[in-house]
Amino acid sequence: MSARVVITAGASGIGLAMARAFAARGDRVWVTDVDAGAVAAVPEGIRASHVDAADEAQMAAFFAEVGAAWGGLDVLCANAGIKGPTAAIEDMDLAEWHGCLAVNLDGAMLAAKYATPFLKAQGAGVMLFTSSTSGLYGTPFRAPYVAAKWAVIGLMKTVAMELGPFGIRANAICPGSVNGPRIDRVIAAEAEAKGMTAEAVRAGYAGGTALGRLSDAEDIAAMAVFLASDGARMVSGQAITVDGFTINPDPKV
Repeated sequence: MSARVVITAGASGIGLAMARAFAARGDRVWVTDVDAGAVAAVPEGIRASHVDAADEAQMAAFFAEVGAAWGGLDVLCANAGIKGPTAAIEDMDLAEWHGCLAVNLDGAMLAAKYATPFLKAQGAGVMLFTSSTSGLYGTPFRAPYVAAKWAVIGLMKTVAMELGPFGIRANAICPGSVNGPRIDRVIAAEAEAKGMTAEAVRAGYAGGTALGRLSDAEDIAAMAVFLASDGARMVSGQAITVDGFTINPDPKV
């Protein structure tokens, strides 16, 4: 039986890789994204809506639409996130701090809030939160992103405790550095902040893992599909890394 899967920030990057992976196994997939252009380009067979994950009114309206169209939900991937500012803590702008937490943390909470009634009603379901290895180790010059991703893990563990009695599992996936345009932007900003070349920063990211390479979005998607499957029926409340085993979180500092 196919699952009904909602993925926030699912029109590009990791979210789109998740959408494709779930769709490939025959699931019904509905993604949201704040990027209207990316929403319009989502592959055929995947539903897509233009939604700001940090806007409660938009999220409430979206989940009401999901309920009307599908009558329920089986899997939530709370994936919305932005890199936030790259700056030393003494130079941190409070508005930029709040903006980063709004998407990365408030967006995750709102997705969980509005998905929960569907999952409770059927006595089953899976919530997956996209955190980061930055939410386990910390990353210099990325304070708001790190703070949000640590908080997402705490949110996930609390949700797993609250909803476990209703047959609902919750886990967090913690990607390391993932190949794609987003990590390119992160590396460029970090290189500028540290006075290094982008090539040196990228080599440092890869060299900080036991496998010596960056992940691909498909690696994260494969973990999401597994955690949503019956094969993971006793896996809940866990923060699971997909990072090639980070052995030095900031090898070039």
